[in-house]
Amino acid sequence: MPKVKTNRVKYPEGWELIEPTLRELQAKMREAENDPHDGKRKCEALWPIFKITHQKSRYIFDLYHRRKEISKELYEFCMEQGYADGNLIAKWKKPGYERLCCLRCMQPRDHNFQTTCVCRVPKHLREEKVIECVHCGCKGCASGD
Repeated sequence: MPKVKTNRVKYPEGWELIEPTLRELQAKMREAENDPHDGKRKCEALWPIFKITHQKSRYIFDLYHRRKEISKELYEFCMEQGYADGNLIAKWKKPGYERLCCLRCMQPRDHNFQTTCVCRVPKHLREEKVIECVHCGCKGCASGD
């Protein structure tokens, strides 16, 4: 009789350090996905999901690039398993995008007049001081703020 192959994932060394935080963020994500969005606009219902995705990615980015507390192997494992958004982290490494909230805010095709989102405008250059991004609910992610 042939052996049954299981899809067991081998976790790299150091996983036990970040697992509780990632599990907590995954629980928040499930809660946000199942949360009723009665009375909210269609785009507002997705804001908590964008926020939690940003938190997970920023957590892993900070552990690897800023604090250097996790190994490259663990960092790449998190990318492969979908714990962090690799494209967003790639943008954070570039100058001017260190505080980027989501990728939709920098894509001109998603906005009027083929420009970037209003949350990308530095606060001292805005006409309105309090704004919210339509896509993700961000209140400002320009690098100069």
